[in-house]
Amino acid sequence: MQSKRLVILVEAEACARIARRDERDRPTLAAALLLDCPVWTEDQDFFGTGVPTWATATVEIYLRAL
Repeated sequence: MQSKRLVILVEAEACARIARRDERDRPTLAAALLLDCPVWTEDQDFFGTGVPTWATATVEIYLRAL
């Protein structure tokens, strides 16, 4: 039951952070908040949400360096 509460809290936080932008991005933002990870996107709606974003060009540079 505690994990369900956590998901509800994260969903609410994601909604508050992305509300004025694209509501369809809320589940992705919630997952990033829950997993404490960046979002791979070209979508500028994520800027200013407090979650790091990686553009495709940055991911390519990172993967080439492996």
